[in-house]
Amino acid sequence: MAMLVPGMDAYREAIPLNCAERKIERKMIKTRVTELLGIERPIIQGGMQNVGVAELASAVSNAGGFGILTALTQPDPDALRQEITRCRAMTDRPFGVNITVFPTTRSPDYAAFARVCVKEGIQAVETAGTSAVRDVWAILKDGGVKIIHKCTSVRHSLSAEKHGVDAISIDGFECAGHPGEDDIPGLILIPAAADKVKIPLIASGGFGDGRGLVAALALGAEGVNMGTRFCATREAPIHENVKRKYVENDERDTFLIFRNFNNTARVGASEISAEVARRLSKPDAKFEDVADLVSGAKGKELLQSGDLSKGVFWASMVQGLIHDIPSVQELMDRIMVEAEEIIQSRLASLL
Repeated sequence: MAMLVPGMDAYREAIPLNCAERKIERKMIKTRVTELLGIERPIIQGGMQNVGVAELASAVSNAGGFGILTALTQPDPDALRQEITRCRAMTDRPFGVNITVFPTTRSPDYAAFARVCVKEGIQAVETAGTSAVRDVWAILKDGGVKIIHKCTSVRHSLSAEKHGVDAISIDGFECAGHPGEDDIPGLILIPAAADKVKIPLIASGGFGDGRGLVAALALGAEGVNMGTRFCATREAPIHENVKRKYVENDERDTFLIFRNFNNTARVGASEISAEVARRLSKPDAKFEDVADLVSGAKGKELLQSGDLSKGVFWASMVQGLIHDIPSVQELMDRIMVEAEEIIQSRLASLL
């Protein structure tokens, strides 16, 4: 039976207390996020450069979550169209696309990527980035595509809500990639956002197991977004050396780089990321001092070759909770069984 979690006010009444039947089947938790996306499990795969391709996205969707293709992993909008076709050949369940608008002097044709999503009937698009993303929103909204916007602060979440997005993915300081400049961890940021944001809220940054899912629900979110944890699965299209590094590292093994430039990024610990951090620690450091180590092309080569000397790789603090490399289905089943055990048995026994 699905566990209905409409909100914390009805929490005790909504959760069945008898957990005698722990069947490892299609465990379900019903929230506004699962309703919005038409999925069984409130777990979303984050859009990740060079990782969000059909093999991973379809596996997440087939396991009851919401897989996401990363638009800018593809060289052009037509390639994205082909990747959507490939993904549809692998799953008949809902999946989405990520479009992140980067501050760059040579911008991709974001509008063309958005129009592909509309034309191909993509149900929901995850967006992130600068205020220029509003042009993408306009295309998506006109085409009837749902928008999940990723934010790192309450104020930006409220602004996105005001502009008509359908859900907010709130990204805590623990996250991989760009955590913003406020340094607010999820334990505070999620409930702070939940207090003010009226549309569905997805918790992002440092999630990887059933404990995190239950915690997110308790804090007021209605689903979780996972990136790093999905990188350490068999379907993730990255080299085994990188996957093993996620297992080997613990929660301390990340570096924050680019703080000097107000563009903070969290990457996994390695000899190269340590060298990047060392170079950027100098008071007069410039981006050119590390450009040879942090280029997107080198990061892509690292993921494909497994040669950790080639560049840096994204990683969140959730590395401390990654101890194996399961299939996506095994991971999703494990998360849901653990979440049910916590909700129906452990927490209920405390009342």
